[in-house]
Amino acid sequence: MTEISIIVPVYKVENYLSQCISSILEQAFSDFELLLIDDSSPDRSSEICDDWAERDMRIRVFHQKNAGVSAVRNRGLREACGRYVVFVDSDD
Repeated sequence: MTEISIIVPVYKVENYLSQCISSILEQAFSDFELLLIDDSSPDRSSEICDDWAERDMRIRVFHQKNAGVSAVRNRGLREACGRYVVFVDSDD
């Protein structure tokens, strides 16, 4: 079982997303999964998520119809496999 699930809501964050993902992946602790939940972002965020997922097997991407941040977080909780869950905003 994965120790930590990191859930990142994604919507209109193309300018911040790569830095956010990179920062998470650079952590010394590596027993985590990174769930990127795309809420039908109209910018390039969706493509950025898919590109990162191809590079690292810890990243899982979910694309859904726009439903707002609460629905995105709930989707992340449903998909999470970790013993613990943490939320990170894309512009953190």
